[in-house]
Amino acid sequence: MSEVAQRRIWLCADDYGISPAVNAAIRDLISRRRLNATSVMVVAPSFRQAEATALIEQAGQHAAIGLHVTLTAPFRPLSQAYAPMRNGAFLTLTATAGRAIANVLQPQVLEAEIESQFAAFREAFGRVPDFVDGHQHAHLFPQIDAALMRVAKRAAPQAWLRQCERAAAAPKPLSDPKGLILDAFSRRFRRLAAQSGMRTNPAFAGTYAFNAKSDYTRLFPVFLEGLPEGGVVMCHPGRVDAELSRLDPVTDLREREHDYLGGEMFSALLTARRITLA
Repeated sequence: MSEVAQRRIWLCADDYGISPAVNAAIRDLISRRRLNATSVMVVAPSFRQAEATALIEQAGQHAAIGLHVTLTAPFRPLSQAYAPMRNGAFLTLTATAGRAIANVLQPQVLEAEIESQFAAFREAFGRVPDFVDGHQHAHLFPQIDAALMRVAKRAAPQAWLRQCERAAAAPKPLSDPKGLILDAFSRRFRRLAAQSGMRTNPAFAGTYAFNAKSDYTRLFPVFLEGLPEGGVVMCHPGRVDAELSRLDPVTDLREREHDYLGGEMFSALLTARRITLA
């Protein structure tokens, strides 16, 4: 019987830049070859050139660095004329989604902000991103998706864009409503990307309810079910510091993810499933 070929997947840590403790935790996993991608939140208040330089050194040639386009509160836009805002920051996820679905956002304003974030990435890393995704998946919303593709086509045509539809063979439990919503938005996103000539990942996994009862050690193996070569698993490893607590409600769960991804159970799982991050 022939040996089953290994699958190479992308294991991507979101939110690099959000806080020093999260950044250090992500770099730790990259240095240990437990991650092979991370996406950078260039709008984060504490993101500095030193954080970019440290990431470049750890990523080397074995980890991709992407842009985590951010268009929701509590973060603030980089462009001067961005609107609508509330108290100087982007609107909440719910408010942003509502306006996008109602088709009342301003395409030129969206493009200017996304272009500003691409420019900030280039300034920090000295090159364009390897891929592009979005904080809280806002890049999948109507209007935002089209604006993102127009900018990416100009600024980084070789980058791939993260779509968030799960593989056909992947489990799709009703207990994961977020996954069902992302599946629906991603079908449109994939069509637009194909029309724009932009590449997307073949499948996606990693969503779950961010609550205290979530058991990441049981969830992660499920993410790998049905995931094809080149599929993306999103994760949010980190350590908690005051800056993270100020900006984001997902705190202790990041530490659980970091501990799991850095542990022997994770390593053994990849070996058993013949999955590689190399």
